Amino acid sequence: MGDVAGIGPEVIARAWGEAPLRNLARPFVVGRCEALARAVACVGGSAEVRRINRPEEAEPSSRVIPCLDATDQDVLAVPPGRVDPRAGRAAYDFLVAAIDLALAGRVDAVTTLPINKESLHASGVRHPGHTEILAERCGVSDFTMMLYLGPPIGQSEAGLGVVHVTLHVALREVFALLTIERVRATIALADRALRPLTRGRRPRVAVAGLNPHAGEHGLFGDEEIRIIGPAIERARAEGIDVTGPIAADTLFVRAIRGEFDAVVAMYHDQGHVALKTIGFEHAVNVTLGLPIVRTSVAHGTAFDIAWQGRAVTSSLIEAVRVAARIVEGQRALKAPVAAR
Repeated sequence: MGDVAGIGPEVIARAWGEAPLRNLARPFVVGRCEALARAVACVGGSAEVRRINRPEEAEPSSRVIPCLDATDQDVLAVPPGRVDPRAGRAAYDFLVAAIDLALAGRVDAVTTLPINKESLHASGVRHPGHTEILAERCGVSDFTMMLYLGPPIGQSEAGLGVVHVTLHVALREVFALLTIERVRATIALADRALRPLTRGRRPRVAVAGLNPHAGEHGLFGDEEIRIIGPAIERARAEGIDVTGPIAADTLFVRAIRGEFDAVVAMYHDQGHVALKTIGFEHAVNVTLGLPIVRTSVAHGTAFDIAWQGRAVTSSLIEAVRVAARIVEGQRALKAPVAAR
């Protein structure tokens, strides 16, 4: 459900009335039932929020929203559009409950609504955000996030994913964090992430340079020569179809036109600005390196419009669609050749 002070609950409530959400999966909500019922009323809906105790009880329909309560926080007392530690702790509780269900194999995928990092930290949770909580709970250290646009916006039949070498860190820290191994590992994560979406075809991965003009042969920085280039060579030696380093300003033009399935960006905004400019309402976050499938909307809590009935549903529906595609693709890759 995400942060109850934000738009997450009303996005769910409004999306439930749209057939694509229920046709793509057998969804249920992990959150707080009373808050979801209030959101249904906020958007003028008529669906009944029905409390369930386990995923197997979920029988979603246009008239019923199954909801599994996952916090003891007094979220009904949380004011809309405000930072509140109760909302932060509840959002953490919702996420942990959903992760544990996925790790136990009781759900196929988790799709998350936005949290507010200030509320999260005010509650005593010290993780930077969703991604780091997921990684710790799943016991992984080699992870990152992919911002993804499905076709037809990404012109490849697999869509277009942007995977980041560094993520939620200050820009001045990026230079020290770049290593050959970190870049190589990110390229490998991008390759693995796109395989379920390309249905076995080798994904075409392009790597962005860090500096203007990808360093211009060392004139504007030598990270491309010392770090990024050698990482690409190592990834290529592992059988990955990878190209680069390419100047970021032209790389994204080529990628959007369908030349590549994935772009490896060196830092957060290098990748986010390009994809959100062309497809903000349809962009989806996918966490890579986890033993579970997790997608997320690409927007934030939008406190400025929360609980006003103005939130749009396109990113949530796309996040569920992408989760379903990944699960189906993983199953197809695991199936015996004769069964495909």
